[in-house]
Amino acid sequence: MPVDFTEARDSESPDQRRAAWMAAAQAGDRRAYEKLLADSVALIRAAARRQGVAPDHLDDVVQETLITVHRVRHTYDPARSYDAWLTAIASRRAIDALRSRGRRDSREVHDEHAFDSHADEGDASSATESDERAQRLRDAIAELPPGQREAIEQLGLRERSLSEAAELTGRNTGALKVNLHRALKALRERFHGEP
Repeated sequence: MPVDFTEARDSESPDQRRAAWMAAAQAGDRRAYEKLLADSVALIRAAARRQGVAPDHLDDVVQETLITVHRVRHTYDPARSYDAWLTAIASRRAIDALRSRGRRDSREVHDEHAFDSHADEGDASSATESDERAQRLRDAIAELPPGQREAIEQLGLRERSLSEAAELTGRNTGALKVNLHRALKALRERFHGEP
C-alpha cells in the first residue's frame, strides 16, 4: 500500500512534514509540491530577514528562492532536514539580493526630488511637449489685441524695463502696464481657466 505523503501526521514535526511533501513531490505528486511551496514561504522570509533583507525586498527573495527550489528539487535528499536545505538556499538568494542592491545603490543616485523635477535631456517626448507649449503660447500671444501683444513682447519676452519699452513703442508707462496686466489675464484665462 503506497504511503500518502500529502496528509500531515500528528506525530510529525513541521520539518518532517515538509520533507515528506518534498519526497512526494520528487515522485511526481503535484498536490504535495503545491503544499510544500506554500508552506515554505514563511521559512524563506525568516531566512531573508536574518540576512538583513529590507521588508520591501522580501518578496523578490521569496520568488528567487522558490525558482531555485524548483530548479534544484531533484538534489534534495529526503533523509536530511528539508528546513535546513531550504534555509541554505534562501540565505544564498538573500545574499545575492543584498549584493545586487549594493552594486545598484553604489551606481545610482536616489533623489526623488531631482528625478521628479528634472526632465531627462535625452527624452524626446519632453522636448516635443515643450515645443508644443511654446507654439501654443506664441499662437495665443498672436491673437491678443495689438497693444497687449506689444506689451507682452516688450516687457515679458524681451524683458525690457518699462522706460525702455515706453521709449521704443512711443507709449507711456501707464498704458504699457495696463496692457501687460490685461494680456496676462487673457493668457491665464486661456490656459488655466482663471480670471
